[in-house]
Amino acid sequence: MTWALADRIKTSAGVVAAGRAGKGPPLVLAHGWPWSSFSWHRIIPELAQTHSVHWYDMPGYGQSEMRADQRTSLDIQGQVFAEMLDYWQLRKPAVIAHDFGGATTLRAHLLHGCDFDRYVLMNVVAMRPWGSALFDHVGRHVEAFMGLPPHIHAAIVTAYIKGALANDIAAGDLTALIAPWLTTAGSGSFYRQFAQADEAYTAEVEPLFGTIRCPVQILWGADDPWIPLARGQALHALIPHAGFTLLPGLGHLPQLEEAATVIDRLKAFLRR
Repeated sequence: MTWALADRIKTSAGVVAAGRAGKGPPLVLAHGWPWSSFSWHRIIPELAQTHSVHWYDMPGYGQSEMRADQRTSLDIQGQVFAEMLDYWQLRKPAVIAHDFGGATTLRAHLLHGCDFDRYVLMNVVAMRPWGSALFDHVGRHVEAFMGLPPHIHAAIVTAYIKGALANDIAAGDLTALIAPWLTTAGSGSFYRQFAQADEAYTAEVEPLFGTIRCPVQILWGADDPWIPLARGQALHALIPHAGFTLLPGLGHLPQLEEAATVIDRLKAFLRR
């Protein structure tokens, strides 16, 4: 059972590429920025041994639809996550979220009424402040960045993705993370994500974190260069019933930096 995107599903934000594997209780994986569902490929085979695992590329990401007039901000992504649960007819799945997948699924749960059986938040974007000076700069000069020569754009994407890591990942994994952003459509979508980033979409749900309606486990790569450990600890303080597990020596992509460790922690929580 391996990662693949065999299905194409129409959503309010465009056609989404999706996949599923395994049998058992339903489990949905929510990736972040600037990744795709490929970021889960090392843990899917293990999780599919005990669960019916579902995943998809967010609109504007990976193999899903990318177009110039497309809105793909976090408010839209939360709505699409709810639509995907409806499409799969999943009423109360377990959910594992990473990076922007955190804000996406929090919005689906707290604003759109999606119920989860249990919930993992791993190095998530969930509370202010987030973004960076680069986010702000690119967002204000999107048209200029869209005009960059392909080799310069490729260098920016590569450096940006490498900047999330505390450890090297397999060369093939790095290539697969970068590839969707190097097409003509992908290049435009990459920079539009910066332009559409808005902390208002997390501010809207932050006051509701204490009302999450399921068991929660926070996993945090302790050496995350993008979202520091202190932010994970602050998130934990706002979700009093959550567990918190530190992942020493790991960065922003624990599921690719050290998949075996992440699998062990996930299995321990999911089988409780």
